[in-house]
Amino acid sequence: MPYVPHSDAVSRVVRGFPHLDTVRASITALYRRLSPDGVRRYELSLPASDVAVDALGAAEDGLHLGAQRAARALVRHLRLPEARMVVAFRAMEHAGSVELSAGPEYFVELNDRFRVHRQDIGAVLAHEVTHVLLHRLGLSFPTTAENEILTDVVTTYLGAGWLLLDAFRQDRLTGQKLGYLTPEEFGYVLAKRSEVFHEDPSPWFTSPVAYEAWQRGREEAARDWRRPPLAGAGRVARRLARGGDGVFPCPVCGQRLRVSGARRVKARCGVCRTVLECAP
Repeated sequence: MPYVPHSDAVSRVVRGFPHLDTVRASITALYRRLSPDGVRRYELSLPASDVAVDALGAAEDGLHLGAQRAARALVRHLRLPEARMVVAFRAMEHAGSVELSAGPEYFVELNDRFRVHRQDIGAVLAHEVTHVLLHRLGLSFPTTAENEILTDVVTTYLGAGWLLLDAFRQDRLTGQKLGYLTPEEFGYVLAKRSEVFHEDPSPWFTSPVAYEAWQRGREEAARDWRRPPLAGAGRVARRLARGGDGVFPCPVCGQRLRVSGARRVKARCGVCRTVLECAP
């Protein structure tokens, strides 16, 4: 999860939706593993105050105690069994890492730079603690890159990954981006969550560029509801799509669905149980 210190490198931050297929597959996999009822247990997003760490200038023991408290808050939020999360800081390439084992402890390391950038400790821990959750669930994809995307998606969909998006900052000289999704993809997943739980994360953002990415992600998520044969697609789009095989992705979880016939029908997704209005 890289930190970008110079303006010429800031422009190389990938934008847009290059991983959207894997993002959608991650949401489908999450629903399949937890069930719709299991996903709905995460109705409330994690507030920033639960993972706030003392400001720069506080004693070193305050830093470590604050990081431990934030880790415990994430363990509770992600509904993991109570286990001791040991948090340490060291010089490293990535923002953080976690040692996955059978427990009862989990050892998380954070990049030394977060001794200074303490406002982002909760965001990094959110990603690392979600690795623990996925390990316990036995939920994974074939490649490391896919698994990191899966981790970001699950972190966000279960109510803690908005912190990762808010850690995205850019100005003329410096910038920071955490996570493996693009900012817009974080916004897309956050919008998917917001549709299900009817929450508005707009007031939570402290980063203007993160807020803009959230808006673009929300626009992309809204387009999922306008795909034929969904009734929201409009008559022209549905007419142009006629003659296809009637297969379309569920706009909530991404599961492929099939409808047939010329009548107006309701399709029920077997994965997330959403009932969808379809029209010829």
